[in-house]
Amino acid sequence: MDNDKQQFYYDDVVTRLVQFSLIWAVIAMSAGIYIAAELIWPALDFGQFWLSFGRLRPLHTNGIIFGFGISALMATAFYSVQRTCHVPLFLPKLAWFCCYAWQVCILLGGLSLLAGWTSTKEYAELEWPFDIAITVIWVCFGVVFFGTIANRKIKPIYISNWFYGGLIIVIAMLHIVNNLALPVSIDKSYSLFAGAQDAVVQWWYGHNAVGFLLTGGFLGMMYYFLPKQAGQPIWSYRLSVVAFWAFTYSYIWAGPHHLHYTAIPDWVQSLAMVMSLILLAPSWATMINGIMTVSKSSEKLRDNPSLKFIVLSLAFYGLATFEGPMMAIKSVNIVSHFTDWTVGHVHSGALGWNAMITYGTFYFLVPRLVGGTLYSVRLANIHFWLALSGAILYILAMWAAGVSQGLLWLSIDELGQLSYTFNEIMASMTPYYGLRLVAGLLFFSGTVLMTFNLFMTIKGRQTVKVNPPVVLASREATA
Repeated sequence: MDNDKQQFYYDDVVTRLVQFSLIWAVIAMSAGIYIAAELIWPALDFGQFWLSFGRLRPLHTNGIIFGFGISALMATAFYSVQRTCHVPLFLPKLAWFCCYAWQVCILLGGLSLLAGWTSTKEYAELEWPFDIAITVIWVCFGVVFFGTIANRKIKPIYISNWFYGGLIIVIAMLHIVNNLALPVSIDKSYSLFAGAQDAVVQWWYGHNAVGFLLTGGFLGMMYYFLPKQAGQPIWSYRLSVVAFWAFTYSYIWAGPHHLHYTAIPDWVQSLAMVMSLILLAPSWATMINGIMTVSKSSEKLRDNPSLKFIVLSLAFYGLATFEGPMMAIKSVNIVSHFTDWTVGHVHSGALGWNAMITYGTFYFLVPRLVGGTLYSVRLANIHFWLALSGAILYILAMWAAGVSQGLLWLSIDELGQLSYTFNEIMASMTPYYGLRLVAGLLFFSGTVLMTFNLFMTIKGRQTVKVNPPVVLASREATA
């Protein structure tokens, strides 16, 4: 890369990735609203297979995780790695390839899911041609990211880059191993694993995708953008490094807690339970580190909607990372597993942690990318309350539904037989599902407001070209 001729950060690709992330958020959340309504009114599929719950649900999850989530992670990783290394992106054309190729892959993959072309694995439904394409794009993402770090002008590697780097390396490993398969046609393949072994590999992948993508990747976002908005250095840099390694070595073992009371070895289940409980330490250490970082700038919460979102996300992060280990305990798991309690837990992390921190980051980032001010602070504040009320109502509805389901399924009569049939229990869930639909509409309305707000902020403006600083920063500077 010819840095002498082009001494500026490549932020155009960041702006484009933010725009794509916003578009995927609206599309994928729309699918989520629709399937929430289908659980109340099943006839909403109109007899069309592509509108059925079974096809729209993976479109919703893949669109949120891989469309909205990874586009946001690519954007913030490209933005922050340049500033923490004081160099432009390595191979910027490859970064543009990652940007557009990823969107094409998610678009075509979503259409394939609607067509019923699926491997049936949770969070890994896309068939083998897409798996290969994802691998190629992900490797290119890693080349750009780690190439930028290799060219850095600052010797220490800032903690956010550790988490982004962990995201890239571990997700590549998980994706490749879990998707090892024997193709039999262009649209069908069979896993190289079978039975209990396949289940263990799948949830080693599934839970660690949550861990290193939806947790670790977004912690990288938090460690860069929270100090920037608070105007304070990280409260304890040493604690952040210790938490990173504890998180990395603990999380990788926790996946089999999804398989309690199954055919997998009991020691594997017990190990997963223990490691899940150990995860409380690095998770809450990170939450405390973030809260203490912003504690000296609490007055900014009054008029800074982006900081409000990020601080709120830390509260939900603490909630989700406490609840998860508790649900891994076998005596709790027997009530919670295969119920809507799990759905509530997942969304306390997805809505409260992942979405909230991304929203806060985008409100901070977009005006700076285009050298302007946010189109409407008032709309951002309205969005905050819509998101908060929607997330809380959603979680409460699913908690109530899940606990009810778990206890009713365990209820037996004097003859030792089940007191209630599956159909009877699910028929009683309609009020909870109605509350979830209202909650989803509230949260989705806020997302639409934000998308309008940010697109109006960008409208008519070009991405500002920023030069890397000439003077090297101190050891813990975030540029």
